Amino acid sequence: MNSFEEHSILEDASLGDILRRTKGLSADQVKQALDYQTDHNVRFGDAVVALGLAGTEDIVWALSQQFRYPYAPTTAQVLNEELVVANDPFSEEVEAFRDLRSQLLMSVMGGGEARHALALVSPDVGDGKSFIAANLAVAFSQLPGRTLLVDADLRAARLHEVFGVESGTGLTSILAGRANPNVIKPVGHLPNLYLLPAGVAVPNPVELLQQTAFSLLLRELLDKFDHVIVDTPAASHGSDARIIALHCGSALVIGRKDRSSVAHLQKLVTQLSKASVKLGGVLMNEF
Repeated sequence: MNSFEEHSILEDASLGDILRRTKGLSADQVKQALDYQTDHNVRFGDAVVALGLAGTEDIVWALSQQFRYPYAPTTAQVLNEELVVANDPFSEEVEAFRDLRSQLLMSVMGGGEARHALALVSPDVGDGKSFIAANLAVAFSQLPGRTLLVDADLRAARLHEVFGVESGTGLTSILAGRANPNVIKPVGHLPNLYLLPAGVAVPNPVELLQQTAFSLLLRELLDKFDHVIVDTPAASHGSDARIIALHCGSALVIGRKDRSSVAHLQKLVTQLSKASVKLGGVLMNEF
């Protein structure tokens, strides 16, 4: 049985079936849990935990499979600790990313005739833009469809490190006309999420990003993916972020609480508005 067939079966299975196939519960143990559920008027998962047949983390993982909500269990220890939406998706803190996702879908990323990629921009280094981009991409990947995260920070790229993918080829290779067929990388353990890393460092990032090829690439990516999120360099590095936002068509401005200058944020918002970039709002990062 291939992995796709197994995943489809898990999605259609009951919680007991999933635990039998993935955690080794026997038919007798499942029946024992069902009897406990009836006798004590509790949920099936709580019955399994009470009987010591599986741990709470096992139940949460099985529920995520049943309801098509991919995430990485903390016991797996396979994803970077920065990916809080993947590592602890049911925490109250992560609800902020779900709320942000909903707001963006209802405003600048809601489909229609003219779909846009979303550029994440911030005034200064250290505002947490890449952290927000990575976790927002994970949040979108938990919806139906495919999500692509593009690392367009050609000055200090690090999303390949966050997601643990090889970065030898990427966006710079495409814009230079030297891309190979496998330049977009699937993110392990998050089946609906893909990453286009920045690629090798280049001496002329602004010139590469100003090319028409970048706009054409984004149009092609929007045809192949349901949601496209683009990380950018800090605006303090120069015009890169504004150029990227113009190509994307929409942007979310990010500042850091108790650190970002209101004047710098206002300047960036004004620059984007003058360029006719649709603004999804200004987010103050508290993480």
